[in-house]
Amino acid sequence: MSKKLFVGNLPFSFKTEDLQRAFQAVGEVVSANVVTDRETGRSRGFGFVEMASDQDAENAISQLNGSEQQGRKITVSEANSKPPRRDDRGGGGGGGGPRRPRY
Repeated sequence: MSKKLFVGNLPFSFKTEDLQRAFQAVGEVVSANVVTDRETGRSRGFGFVEMASDQDAENAISQLNGSEQQGRKITVSEANSKPPRRDDRGGGGGGGGPRRPRY
């Protein structure tokens, strides 16, 4: 079963290919993604890697957490599950406040 890892403090020059290459050295990578800003396309300094097995994930955490990548010490940990997304508008239709009488 695959396991997803969070990778923080990435160099801003890091691309998805760089992330995948770094993790392939310690195990089988299912997917890798450097998170980028929607407007600028620049790296946000973190990403996610999905390893093929729990053992590969544990190896990646033990060998790469605290390792230096392009002059920065990266953090590697098991990714937290994403909480359900909440609608910021408060749910269903209707508007706020009391109804106004119609004249």
